[in-house]
Amino acid sequence: MTRSEKPVLTGKTKGELAEFFESIGEKRFRAKQLFEWIYDRRVLNYGDMLNLSKSLREKLERETKLVTLFSRASQYSSGTETKKYLFVTEDNKSIEAVVIPEERRTTLCVSTQVGCPLDCKFCATGLMGFSRNLSASEIVQQYLLTQIDYPEEITNIVYMGMGEPLLNYDATLKSLRIFTAEETRGLSKNRITVSTSGITPRIYDLADSGLRVKISLSLHSAFDDVRSEIMPVNKKYPLKSVLESLDYYARTTKTRVTFEYTMFDGINDRDADVKALTKIIRRMPSKLNLIPFNSIAHMAPDGISAQLKSTPYDKILEFADKLRANNITVMVRNTQGDDIAAACGQLAVKHS
Repeated sequence: MTRSEKPVLTGKTKGELAEFFESIGEKRFRAKQLFEWIYDRRVLNYGDMLNLSKSLREKLERETKLVTLFSRASQYSSGTETKKYLFVTEDNKSIEAVVIPEERRTTLCVSTQVGCPLDCKFCATGLMGFSRNLSASEIVQQYLLTQIDYPEEITNIVYMGMGEPLLNYDATLKSLRIFTAEETRGLSKNRITVSTSGITPRIYDLADSGLRVKISLSLHSAFDDVRSEIMPVNKKYPLKSVLESLDYYARTTKTRVTFEYTMFDGINDRDADVKALTKIIRRMPSKLNLIPFNSIAHMAPDGISAQLKSTPYDKILEFADKLRANNITVMVRNTQGDDIAAACGQLAVKHS
């Protein structure tokens, strides 16, 4: 398969849709109508968009596309109702998205790249290597197609799937503008989180974008030497510069930063780590998520990736208590979907 030469109208902002309709001799207000059909009513069939004329619907059907992702498979996690979706793009690339139900919210984890170039040693996606960026359309289609299928309302979106969102900044930003538009049902900026490994220049850009979505940093160590070993991106963007950019983000957007911290036995679970983490987290409004390391054995890793083991759960709880004694807000995240390789750090496909 090759990528479509027809204009793909999902993934376009309202302004871009207005320009498109004007270019084909239609009134600009058609953009708002189409945007509402797609993102409020979640209709992806032109034939059902009854406030568009029949001739316009037929023209759009002939000359444009709304859907370019094809659902190849899905898996339910026994006991948690986490559901993983495997999508195939028009150029035969495979990506995954995951719906995670919780007591008061249902979260969709979207991908922004096919694979990832950052080679984090604990992440299955990094072991895939990198193929290409996803378009804004391919990002928003993950939301539309999973929401149409999944029985519960998706209330939250996290950019924590395959890829580094801030290395695909333009498409990520455009998808964020669509998700935060008033017509997009059930979503708001307060329920959208962009996760990054620390792409410093783009953290500043996102802060200045006016979107004020939440941001989380994949931290995983408070020490540069350890972080560089498990996250090579730290060599380019060391902690000092990353934390300065997050300080700016918190001040500019008036939002609280989340630090994600996957726990590795004997590597980042020492008393010295408690002390260093406390210093980092106190410098800005923030909270810390402690995450048990999820096995990436399904990727047959070697080197340091094969040596990593999760901190025992009782020791994670003890680690959390030590941080709370320092007045740090800490959440210990429960693993969901590890039985279908859908948990944090496990997303990967071998046939892309």
